[in-house]
Amino acid sequence: MSALPAVTVVEPVMGTVVTVQVRGRATTDAAVRAQVDTAIAAVIARMRDDEGVFSTYRPDSDVSLLRDGLRGLDDVDPRVREVEALCRRLRDDTGGVFDAWWRGWFDPTGVVKGWSVDAASAALVDVLALPGVEAAAVNAGGDMRLLRAPGSGHVWNVGVADPEDSAGVLSTIALAEGAVATSGTAERGAHLIDPRSLRPVPGLVSATVVADTLTVADVWATVAAVAGVDDLEAVRTAPVTSGIVWADGRVRRWTGGIEIDRFQSLVEPSAGAGEPEQEDRAFG
Repeated sequence: MSALPAVTVVEPVMGTVVTVQVRGRATTDAAVRAQVDTAIAAVIARMRDDEGVFSTYRPDSDVSLLRDGLRGLDDVDPRVREVEALCRRLRDDTGGVFDAWWRGWFDPTGVVKGWSVDAASAALVDVLALPGVEAAAVNAGGDMRLLRAPGSGHVWNVGVADPEDSAGVLSTIALAEGAVATSGTAERGAHLIDPRSLRPVPGLVSATVVADTLTVADVWATVAAVAGVDDLEAVRTAPVTSGIVWADGRVRRWTGGIEIDRFQSLVEPSAGAGEPEQEDRAFG
């Protein structure tokens, strides 16, 4: 199958590279292209606005003002209160493996990128209703929110990078829509901290999770990476579709809470879906 025409925009946002793509033969039409460009611009604008609210590096962001005691929770942007409540729930749900307060102050960095992508992706819904538009995606540093137009047979084919070989593929995920997130030490070294011990996660580890939203996938990928291959019980009962954890050459995969053969694809295309067109990559 030949690849569908696509409109792709790449922009730096939230300290990473964000790629927004809309696929479909209609994207070659000037009128449709104008609507697609507007929608993609709205996605980037929303994420940049969220960055201004949640950045821990900007001294004038709402989160920084809250951290420094210059504002109270009732005085900051309502989005901060929304994410703060979400972080409290996630801390309980993960048994403290995810903890936005482990530094001693509120730092939602571990959840806000996925949350922002999910919110920004709403700008693509109207474009997906246009005849001839098949699918859309937001890729934020390798973590992906994938969407498909109603009635479309498009399938995204996501390759999970091998932690020991960035050019290799550890697994493939054929997904009609949803989210894929990867967390680990392969790309950035020992930056993952276990909030329970305040110690870095040792060694080379990678975890990829598939879920309905990137908010959920992003958090639980981090939880799986921190927990490692020997402590997956919490992840098995999490609101995720499937996942893979790699550590020190050992691989464990599960789908629907059930462990599967290491050579199977994590997710099979939905019934009646088309063949995957090309491989996108998810990195830790």
